[in-house]
Amino acid sequence: MSHLITGGAGFIGCNLADYLLARGEQVTIVDNLSRPRTPLNLAWLQERYGKQLRFVQADIRDAATMQAVIPGHHVVYHLAGQVAVTTSVQDPRSDFEINALGTLNILEAARLAPKPPIVFFASTNKVYGGMETVAVVEEATRYRYRDLPAGVPEHQLLDFHSPYGCSKGAADQYVRDYARIYGLQTVVFRQSCIYGPRQFGVEDQGWAAHFAIAALLGRPITIYGDGKQVRDMLYVDDLIAAYMAALERIDQVSGRIYNIGGGPQNAL
Repeated sequence: MSHLITGGAGFIGCNLADYLLARGEQVTIVDNLSRPRTPLNLAWLQERYGKQLRFVQADIRDAATMQAVIPGHHVVYHLAGQVAVTTSVQDPRSDFEINALGTLNILEAARLAPKPPIVFFASTNKVYGGMETVAVVEEATRYRYRDLPAGVPEHQLLDFHSPYGCSKGAADQYVRDYARIYGLQTVVFRQSCIYGPRQFGVEDQGWAAHFAIAALLGRPITIYGDGKQVRDMLYVDDLIAAYMAALERIDQVSGRIYNIGGGPQNAL
């Protein structure tokens, strides 16, 4: 199969590309390389796979380019995006143009292709907002949801909070609706805290890697609140396995939305 990964030089994207290329698949990476250190991930992939990997330096806000590069691929993994809540607050227009308009450009390019590809979209648990209406129990070392022992279900009410939550939430719903209205085969993954190799984390995004990097370099780590906050962790290889499972069952899962995380046993 022929696979296209937007944001393919990012943390999740380069791990996904590595997995697919190791299987002998055809892979195109589309990335504008705007995020610091993404060129390092691209160079790593190019060193490992050479001409087997096709790279297109482009921005998903460029609709014409997306309509040129997407046709001919069987699957599109739309991972590119503006990823930080703090950045979205500082520059909401760019956040919207990247996450919402950029996703629409991907969907339109897929819809207009002679043979529309499958589209996977990396959404976020931030679409549920602060979940202030859900009862929280404070324990000795952590907080937990009183009535949700297995975690947040997909039928939890949406409550977009922050420009980032709004832009990703709008994209999330567009991806779902393109399956209903246009018959495009799409799947939305509302992802939580993904971690793993080649993640260059910073304080406001990729915090697991940020903690590890800070510890190794002897840098201070800022803990907000009382330190009892809990985040759902999932290793990147397990996320990729979820994408592959969905791909194998696309006729069953098309048009669906899934919360993706490690579950209560992996909450830290």
